[in-house]
Amino acid sequence: MVFFFRKKKAASSSDLVIPNHVAIIMDGNGRWAQSRGLPRVEGHRKGAESVRAACESCVELGIKHLTLYCFSNENWKRPKDELDFLMGLLKKFLVQECKTLLEKNIRLTVIGRRQGLPDDILDEMDSVIDRSKNCTGLHLCLAINYGSRQEITDGVRSIAEKVQRGEITPSEIDEQTIANSLYTSGVPDPDLLIRTSGEMRISNYLLWQISYSELYITKRAWPEFNKADMVQAIEEYSRRHRRFGGL
Repeated sequence: MVFFFRKKKAASSSDLVIPNHVAIIMDGNGRWAQSRGLPRVEGHRKGAESVRAACESCVELGIKHLTLYCFSNENWKRPKDELDFLMGLLKKFLVQECKTLLEKNIRLTVIGRRQGLPDDILDEMDSVIDRSKNCTGLHLCLAINYGSRQEITDGVRSIAEKVQRGEITPSEIDEQTIANSLYTSGVPDPDLLIRTSGEMRISNYLLWQISYSELYITKRAWPEFNKADMVQAIEEYSRRHRRFGGL
């Protein structure tokens, strides 16, 4: 069962158990804006500031991996003007934040299908990924044009192709084989999954990888999510006892 968490007495930094990998479903941008009488796109603009705050929090807390659900492949169903704004916002982020990422020693990667993304977005994406590849601090992964079922489908297809080429036999396929075929190959599974805006679903996000992740649901919309909220989530994570099926 997943609960909403109220603010509790803050733990000292020495009491915190820091997750190695945090994944976030950044939800509620449009509703946050509409509740304030603003266009939905203003929620996305404000949400970009929360991305910066989340990265800064992870650097300060010592979290090694942060994966953000930026744009799902189902989001293409949205109105064209909103899609155009989102693509423009993504490009602006890549251009403007590249210097900051390098200064903060943050390495950028992206997971998702490249097909369908504008060429100028892909060019900026590839540029920042290449320029930050030797950074050794926080690993920031953006899930863009991403869907977990599609990821698993692509992974199964790549395994089938290896079987067809005689590189592997069906009996040799195990969980590690599947994990290695996913977009996140080589990255540890998330210890903590945060979802904002109170929705109680996973939304086709990292379905294989979050098998044993702790879930933290907050009613705070993503544009409101700040450093204090991140610390509160880590405090709650620190109070959990992860059994991984054992006692």
